[in-house]
Amino acid sequence: MRVIGTAGHVDHGKSTLVEALTGIHPDRLKEERAREMTIELGFAWLTLPDGEAVGIVDVPGHRDFIENMLSGVGGIDAAVFVVAADEGVMPQTREHLAILDILQVPAGIVAMTKIDLVDDPAWLDMVEADIRETLAGTILQDAPILRVSARTGAGLDDLKQALAELLAKCPPRPDFGRARLPVDRVFTMPGFGTVVTGTLMDGQFRIGDEVEVLPGGLKCRIRGLQSHRTKVDAAQPGSRTAINLAGVDVNQIERGDVICSPGKYSASHLLDVRFRLLRDVSAPLRHNSEVKFFIGAAEVIGRVRLLGDEEVQPGQEGWLQLELQSPVVAVRGDHYILRRPSPAETIGGGKVVDPHPEKRHKRFDPGVIRGLDALSDGTPAEILMEASAALGVAPLKEVINRTKLAEDAARAAVKDALAQGWLVPLEDTMQTGEALVVSAVQWRQLSDAMLAAVEGYHRMYPLRRGIPREELKSRLKISSRIFSVALKRWLNDGKLVEAGNGLARPDHQIKLTPVQQQQAAGVMKQFSANPYTPPSIKEVRETLGDEVYTALVELQELTPVSSEVVFRKADYDALVEDVRKWLAGGGTLTVAAFRDRYQTSRKYALAFLEHLDAVGITIREGDNRRLKG
Repeated sequence: MRVIGTAGHVDHGKSTLVEALTGIHPDRLKEERAREMTIELGFAWLTLPDGEAVGIVDVPGHRDFIENMLSGVGGIDAAVFVVAADEGVMPQTREHLAILDILQVPAGIVAMTKIDLVDDPAWLDMVEADIRETLAGTILQDAPILRVSARTGAGLDDLKQALAELLAKCPPRPDFGRARLPVDRVFTMPGFGTVVTGTLMDGQFRIGDEVEVLPGGLKCRIRGLQSHRTKVDAAQPGSRTAINLAGVDVNQIERGDVICSPGKYSASHLLDVRFRLLRDVSAPLRHNSEVKFFIGAAEVIGRVRLLGDEEVQPGQEGWLQLELQSPVVAVRGDHYILRRPSPAETIGGGKVVDPHPEKRHKRFDPGVIRGLDALSDGTPAEILMEASAALGVAPLKEVINRTKLAEDAARAAVKDALAQGWLVPLEDTMQTGEALVVSAVQWRQLSDAMLAAVEGYHRMYPLRRGIPREELKSRLKISSRIFSVALKRWLNDGKLVEAGNGLARPDHQIKLTPVQQQQAAGVMKQFSANPYTPPSIKEVRETLGDEVYTALVELQELTPVSSEVVFRKADYDALVEDVRKWLAGGGTLTVAAFRDRYQTSRKYALAFLEHLDAVGITIREGDNRRLKG
């Protein structure tokens, strides 16, 4: 599930464009409809031409509501940057662009809207040239510019196709197994209670999970989950998610809180960050300045401690330690935005480097700066895990090569990641770089996919012992080598058991329905009455159906000896034992002799003896058979 966010100047048609694309008007407040502008975040969704369902966050464009805009763009996968053809680039156009650039939104498309209001093609060309110049040097400098009209529908199909192609190139949201959802809306639904919404940044939530609300530390439980107003059992990373919470009142949660897996996160008043000051700000950023800090959906007042300098000049970067009035939940690598409270102005932002510094740093200590420089790339173990997440199941040496760590650092990182349980070895030895490894989260995802495939097969074919190995490999879409080592691990861990030529859950049992049991009992009476001339396979299949016949074979109540002949297992075993005794001491046996001994026909006699040849009990010499070896 991907999430797209709109951005752009007020009254440039963001909400109208969203409604034209989705059929859903994102403005949900009466005041918004009356003023014809988005005040709070709006939400909608659509299905792209390639079949992918995506959510859309529509953000306010008016300068008075720019801070509401910031709570919506932190979790998006791509931006639709809206510029009206009749007005071109405006003040909030530039501010929204700066915010997208600071947040390093992965991808974007520019929608030049309201082309139906412009009759002069030369004007459209001029506006497009101005947009391209404005985008230069930003994250959107190479973004395609599409001309559209929400009112006439011109260009909307092209915009949908462009979005599908753009998102197809974006990697899926990583899942590190630490679920967190910054809350951007809180409300009560009659009959359900407290509901929160947001974009799931990491991990998965499932119905029944216990969760923690930070920074307050409240504990509650997930009663229900929805994505795009559709109930789901589990919410996936990157999806717009609504969570119905049990055990917490609506007044105990507010925008900016984080719903997360218990014990995985902690809030902090102190953050070490890398900062870039925008070029066109009104003044440098000075030490001890008061700022508004935005991260996820949170907004907090804080003060800036400049490290290594007294001020940061426009267009420059520096190290900051932020002292916040209220604690926030942050993770290394999270993007943030800073604004001046008065006069209100977006001044810059960057990345969180250390979300939990031990203390206030000495501002001009060279060792502090060196430590932050090193930490900006992450610890060796974190770098290793990022490389592992990017590669999936891969040889250890490939993961290490991707990290570009020195040999000693790489060796220590592997040891640390294994000790922490972050890295899972899929082969017995780690002495060779060829051994396959995978991140713990991706191993869980692969194992979950395997269990879902096997359980789905059991539901579809309850009378079969298990799923064929090749079919399971095909469903998982993994290579033969990966499947082989993964299967060995699943079997050793008891997640799967071998079931004949297939694989099954340990608790899977073949169970006939009462009606099927009654039908099978009737057929088995026919076998009992005629043990040496029993019903043929064709007759049994016609009476019971293919699935029940196969189940009786899997349950070892029937034993086929050819494509036509099948015996009751007890009769088959008795025949084999009798033939062994008959041939003991060097005796021989012909088809005719077998036929006469058991008062059967040549069809049954020949099928049974050829079967004994095939399984290595007898060997044929002319018309005679003797015990093999």
